[in-house]
Amino acid sequence: MTALAYIGAALAEIAGCFAFWGWLRLDKSVWWLVPGVVSLCLFAYLLTLVDAEHAGRTYAAYGGVYIVSALAWLWLAEGVKPDKWDALGATICLLGAAVILCGPRSA
Repeated sequence: MTALAYIGAALAEIAGCFAFWGWLRLDKSVWWLVPGVVSLCLFAYLLTLVDAEHAGRTYAAYGGVYIVSALAWLWLAEGVKPDKWDALGATICLLGAAVILCGPRSA
C-alpha cells in the first residue's frame, strides 16, 4: 500500500504542478488550474495513507519516489531521456528513502 500511495502521490503532484507550469509558462488557459488544484489535493491526501508514525519521515521518504517520478515524466511527457547521472542520482535517492522509511527505530 505504501508504494502505491507514494506513486499515486507523485503522479498527482507532478500533474498538478505541470498544470500551473502550462498556465504560466506554456500560455495554456487559466482553466488548467482547476484539475491542477484537484490533483494537488489528491497528492496531499495520498501521503496521509502511508503507514508511518511521523509525517516528516513520510515526506522525506516520498522525496526519493518523487525524484524517480519526475525523471519518468521528463522522459514520457517531455521526450527527454534521462542520462546515466539522472539514473545514478535517482538510485541514490531511492536508497536513502528506503533507509528513512524502513530503518530500524529505537524505542
